[in-house]
Amino acid sequence: MKPIIAILLALGMSLSPGAGAEDEGLFSSQSLTTEAALKAAQAALLHCRGQGYQVAVAVVDRMGILQVALRDRYAGAHTPDTAKGKAWTAASFRANTSEMVEVTQPGEPQAGVRHLPGAVMVGGGMIIEAAGSLVGAIGVSGAPGGDLDDTCAEAGIAAIEELIAF
Repeated sequence: MKPIIAILLALGMSLSPGAGAEDEGLFSSQSLTTEAALKAAQAALLHCRGQGYQVAVAVVDRMGILQVALRDRYAGAHTPDTAKGKAWTAASFRANTSEMVEVTQPGEPQAGVRHLPGAVMVGGGMIIEAAGSLVGAIGVSGAPGGDLDDTCAEAGIAAIEELIAF
């Protein structure tokens, strides 16, 4: 019985916070400014428009809360909600939605994720990182395929890389 107690004690110590961490009640994190989110959304929309696609773009903060939403004049009525869902999904799961398509197919272990309210498992949702930390996500909807939505999202992220480098 004593070896089990020793193992549990060691496990508990390994899971406990580091020295002094128990005294802290707050933490700090980085998130996109509204200006950076708007710049990314505008760049993604303009890139898609330049390719002949009418899209909607949504940018969310690191927690998945909407910061900016834009819809080009001829983008479909469904595209704003879809773009927001893609951005939320990327931020929530800390993964680009195009990477999640395969692993959430019916019969796969993560298939149930597709049934979560608001989750959109189609390409076009991409995380935005700065120094390896998630700071937001962008979703694009309306191009003729998730891979093309991804390309527009990448253009949006590229437009703010200098702003978010730290």
